[in-house]
Amino acid sequence: MLLVVISAFVFSSAGVFTKGVPTPAWDIIFWRGVSAVTFTLGYLALRGKLMAEVRAFCGPALSAALVFGAGSAAFIPAFKLSTVSNVALIYGAVSFVAPALAWLFLRERPSVRAACASTIAFAGVIMIVSGGIARGHLAGDLLALFMTVMMAAGLVIYRRFPQTTAALPAAVSALLLLPLALWFGDPFAVPVTELPVLVAFGLVFAVASVTLSEGARRLPSAETALLTTLELPLAPVLALVVLNEMPPLPTVMGGGIIVLAVLWSQRRVQAATKLP
Repeated sequence: MLLVVISAFVFSSAGVFTKGVPTPAWDIIFWRGVSAVTFTLGYLALRGKLMAEVRAFCGPALSAALVFGAGSAAFIPAFKLSTVSNVALIYGAVSFVAPALAWLFLRERPSVRAACASTIAFAGVIMIVSGGIARGHLAGDLLALFMTVMMAAGLVIYRRFPQTTAALPAAVSALLLLPLALWFGDPFAVPVTELPVLVAFGLVFAVASVTLSEGARRLPSAETALLTTLELPLAPVLALVVLNEMPPLPTVMGGGIIVLAVLWSQRRVQAATKLP
């Protein structure tokens, strides 16, 4: 639970990093990828686990890298073409998409508590949407939706194959995008003054990806997906503080409902036992 919560907090800063610089999306993807790969491989090498992760890299790890890479390719342009609040609230649908995929492919039925919490979280999303999403962001919103499906698929892969390593697939997902970023962008034209922000973004991405993957292999898909929706209210708050992007009142209220749903879903009822 703690690992997934950490990943949600860290991922919530993605919109600030992306919209905080004028760098085009594919250039951000390139430098974030270079930074993330460097940090991740360096971390594994320092811990002496690099070769072990290479040997353990197999079909599920490659599948996770592919879906996370596809999600990342859509994630950054979504922020450029839409608002932080829009992308964040659409990503809130992961709490419904991941359990649906887990049920379809793994026959893993969510608990009654998780199902009820998903319904409550959905009510929060409806409240946000009912407040009115800025028009003219269809392309960005569709990219955010595609990213949500890819992230949900990654969570299900780690749930199905919990022995799959976390760090190397995250690095490979970023590495796979580098040739595309070179083709569609011009990363070496990025001003030197913007590079520190993009390098920091890569470090943040590496930490968030590894903690999410490590947490997903230890929790049911429904619970993991619900915890990741903590990003939904956090991202607009960061956008307000850093970018002065004001979320409407329904977004704030809906985000509060989602946070309460996530907290309630993780509450454990302990059996009361009394010693004689």
